[in-house]
Amino acid sequence: MSRWYSLYDRMLSTKRLQEAFEKVKRAKGAGGVDGQSIADFAENESENLALLLEELRTKTYRPLPVRRVIIPKEPAGERLLGIPSVRDRIVQQALLDILQPLFEPHFHPSSYAYRPGRGCHHAISKVTMFIREYHLSWAVDLDLSKCFDMLNHGLILDSFRKQIADGSILHLLEMFLKSGVMIGGVEHETEQGSPQGGVISPLIANVYLDRFDQEMKRRGHRIVRYADDILILKSSKSGAENAFEQARKYLENELKLRVNETKSRIVQAKEGIPYLGVVITSSYTSIQDKKVQRFKARVKGITRKNSPVNLEKVIEELNPVLRGFAYYYRVANCKKVFEDLMSWTRRRLRAKQLALWKKPQRLQRRLRQLGYRERLKLISMRKWCSSASPVASYAIPNKELVRLGLFELTRVQTGVLPTPNRG
Repeated sequence: MSRWYSLYDRMLSTKRLQEAFEKVKRAKGAGGVDGQSIADFAENESENLALLLEELRTKTYRPLPVRRVIIPKEPAGERLLGIPSVRDRIVQQALLDILQPLFEPHFHPSSYAYRPGRGCHHAISKVTMFIREYHLSWAVDLDLSKCFDMLNHGLILDSFRKQIADGSILHLLEMFLKSGVMIGGVEHETEQGSPQGGVISPLIANVYLDRFDQEMKRRGHRIVRYADDILILKSSKSGAENAFEQARKYLENELKLRVNETKSRIVQAKEGIPYLGVVITSSYTSIQDKKVQRFKARVKGITRKNSPVNLEKVIEELNPVLRGFAYYYRVANCKKVFEDLMSWTRRRLRAKQLALWKKPQRLQRRLRQLGYRERLKLISMRKWCSSASPVASYAIPNKELVRLGLFELTRVQTGVLPTPNRG
């Protein structure tokens, strides 16, 4: 493995910083503790980049503390995000552009998060291959407690020193780690961890956890890792138990992380191995029930009957949810699930339209316009059962919803997995 010297000069380029800012703009995101937004920075882009370049050249650049943001995490926890300032995100992006190509070729082949050309679907495909082709039907499902917040700064820098010999780059990296966090207007030091939300944090996590990946490979264990979502696949229960103990000891003793004993477990393929939102068995892949329920909750929120928004606007808001769900979960054997969810979604939209019409006379007028001549039995316009009535389907047929632009889950091919790499 090569060690790299004299990398810092690559940072000292207006073009490098401009390219980094373009990536930061595309990623969007809120401002940091200084309140400066991406749009604010862009107003005086040339001057701001010139100032940043001068600070880097004279080594007077100092990152600001990150802004603490707390987001809910299922089932009842929370995730701590650290949002750097825009200027710090630009420097981090420039640093990432230099370092990632140096580390990327050496990462474990079964590591899939935050890597070019890799993603959740590739990780799911690899697990599926191990189960169905290699007959590794037992899995150690490891849960790490607050992984990003527990990363040891000394071990992070030691991991980078194995390939990076440029002290200025390492000092820049250390400054980001120790930049602090702003909570309620009070700055707090950061003695450990790398804030989720930082541009450079995913690379830091991958470099840090690659030590675990390579140790498991050295011991002959097949693993799949997506960030801190780790599976170790074995052919027997005893093998899984042995791998669990080895992994736990290495993670806790060598990497100073904490394995959540209550959430980590050994599972068998015939019962289903949950991973990244799906459940993988020896013969099929399904969507986790909680993911279906979360999808339905989002659709309910968008199609609520007491909102005055017209159906076309509702569909416009709904489509990204439908599209995102379909294209993520198409890796599962979920054709019937998609059909059922699509039918239910259409019913939600019919219920919404009936509520908007308010009075049965509006429904009757619509039916007459469509050539419906039978005597109309009056229905309640707000009851859920009314949305399943034949007259509701006649008044708001599927083709009308398509005309309004509704994305169709059922048109997405399911059971589609990318070809897994064999490493």
